Amino acid sequence: MGSPTLATHPRRRPHRAAGCTALLLGMLAAGCAGPMPEADARSASSEAMREAGPSQVGVASYYARHFNGRRMANGRPFDPASDTVAHRTLPFGTVVRVTNLSNGISVVGRVQDRGPWTRGRILDVSPRIARDLDMMRSGLARVEVVPVVEVAEARD
Repeated sequence: MGSPTLATHPRRRPHRAAGCTALLLGMLAAGCAGPMPEADARSASSEAMREAGPSQVGVASYYARHFNGRRMANGRPFDPASDTVAHRTLPFGTVVRVTNLSNGISVVGRVQDRGPWTRGRILDVSPRIARDLDMMRSGLARVEVVPVVEVAEARD
């Protein structure tokens, strides 16, 4: 059976589809007008990234709602829309490329917290990253985590 449509899904409202479409068209037009902001460029393309350390493969989970606004190990409040990932040993600020091994989707995040503290897991990700990796429904995903650094691109 396929995924639910807007009309049949109980949590979605059809009138929001028009607003989302308008927003996406506006974003597309704005994207054609000039360079992308730094945060969008980082998450949209990992081609300008170079591996900076060994990769790890394991299971990732995502932060539950009750963590929203709570202080992370770096002292800042947790934002579910951020690019936050929690790792036990990588230094704070490390940029990592997280790849969902079941579908090949990769997203770039930043280590800003410690964890996960559940046995058998190597990474906790924000709900935004979980959505981008398409792991919201299952809650868990087998991932590859690779520390990366940005590579300066030559300009004409």
